Amino acid sequence: MPRIKNPILTGFHPDPSICRVGEDYYIAVSTFEWFPGVRIFHSKDLKNWRLIATPLNRLSQLNMIGNPDSGGVWAPQLSYYDGQFWLIYTDVKVTEGQWKDCHNYLVTCDQVDGEWSEPIYLNSSGFDPSLFHDDDGRKYLVNMLWDPRVGNHHFYGIVLQEYSHQQKKLVGEREVIFKGTDLKLTEAPHIYKINDYYYLLTAEGGTTYHHAATIARSKNLRGPYEVHPENPLITSFPYPRNPLQKAGHASIVQTHTNEWFLVHLTGRPLPKDHNMPLLEPRGYCPLGRETAIQRLEWKDGWPYVKNGNQPSLEVEGPQLEEVPWGEEYPEKDDFDGDSLNPHFQTLRIPLGKDTLSLTDRKGHLRLYGKDSLTSKFKQAFVARRWQHFRFLAETKMSFYPYTFQQSAGLVNYYNTENWTALQMTWDEEKGRILNLTTCDNFVFDQPLRDNVIEIPQDVEYVYLRVEVDTNKYQYAYSFDGKRWTTIAIELGSYKLSDDYVRGGGFFTGAFVGMQCQDTSGQNCPADFDYFIYQPII
Repeated sequence: MPRIKNPILTGFHPDPSICRVGEDYYIAVSTFEWFPGVRIFHSKDLKNWRLIATPLNRLSQLNMIGNPDSGGVWAPQLSYYDGQFWLIYTDVKVTEGQWKDCHNYLVTCDQVDGEWSEPIYLNSSGFDPSLFHDDDGRKYLVNMLWDPRVGNHHFYGIVLQEYSHQQKKLVGEREVIFKGTDLKLTEAPHIYKINDYYYLLTAEGGTTYHHAATIARSKNLRGPYEVHPENPLITSFPYPRNPLQKAGHASIVQTHTNEWFLVHLTGRPLPKDHNMPLLEPRGYCPLGRETAIQRLEWKDGWPYVKNGNQPSLEVEGPQLEEVPWGEEYPEKDDFDGDSLNPHFQTLRIPLGKDTLSLTDRKGHLRLYGKDSLTSKFKQAFVARRWQHFRFLAETKMSFYPYTFQQSAGLVNYYNTENWTALQMTWDEEKGRILNLTTCDNFVFDQPLRDNVIEIPQDVEYVYLRVEVDTNKYQYAYSFDGKRWTTIAIELGSYKLSDDYVRGGGFFTGAFVGMQCQDTSGQNCPADFDYFIYQPII
């Protein structure tokens, strides 16, 4: 029986939806504006997980060009019924203002790691859709219902409507079945039929430090639903010293050993200065919203989180033999294969051969310069999540810009308004240079001022590195890969977090990666010989 340490999916992996097929377990998580859409992880023991599928990998399934920061794929839901997998997802096109323009779709596949179907459009009435398969074979879609009227609470309730897979559309009347509790912001509905009851699990309180999961039950699918006598089912809000904060947005699974578990969203704030108040602000989570797991127990027909309704850092796993997967991908990617490893993602769209190539220069990732890092359209940017509080990332780059409109290098990124970059570019007097650029809630700076780094003419490759040390990170460079110079500017990790970005209501996490831009439109390429992501233990 393994002991499971939380979180089970580190780094930006929020809104988990868990599904069991025989003795195999799968979790689908949100990806927002990062492509491909949705990440599905596989486990045999609920402790060891590996990335097995990225199902929305074609523009015909998901085209997010122009989508806002933290738009795109919200809260997918994965289920298995009738011998196939069913994946429900939202593509959110507008996030700010009175409206949430969001479109809900269904794709299916016989094998979780196979080629998923073209999407079936469902509705646009609200986000966080979920498909429930009833015992009689009928299927129902539930989602939160968005109310754009001025003066009204935007979260109107949970709406249910039957889905006909024969007709490939929703049928019959839609009906609000649950208005939520006074925690408000009722979203993320999942329905489970357990014995004689329908259980409706929702998220409430908003996906920050007030977050919670609420469960209610009814003997009738359409309600009325009675709320758990000790609601919420899980939350971190009353427990400011718990290292797992933001607990909410959850999903339930029964194991084949007849044990019950809850997977849920969580966030781990950076350590705080001892002079800061305990409660406000609670902190910053550059690793984003992660996925954790808790054991459930049943009393009087209600599920309870074991050891109370707050998350535990370590839980007792199921009565299963542990099945570790070993190393998924090497710390160093030499770009010698014909595809990128799936830990890398791009923004909003896949990058075609006019932007990304692993063959134009053998053994290199070539990026042809496109839009700037502030663009919501076509960036030549390949990145992966921060998954550790302490790590080192490094790349080796060959680049020959011939105008100051061309630059390429190593980037740490939250969204189009919050990032830093150590880039090579061109200066009319000094030739090729390295410069540091920061974008802080859309305020720009180049703090090296007149001390930009000149690159010797005989140097082809420049080595770029960032070392993240919990609360801060610093860039470094080398011209030979042996002697490194650290740039004496410390940058705050907290600025690459949901909790820092202006406006609030953002939902991703920090990424690190390689980027090339050419705002002259001449597509000047940069070649990256390798990329290293190395945790510092």
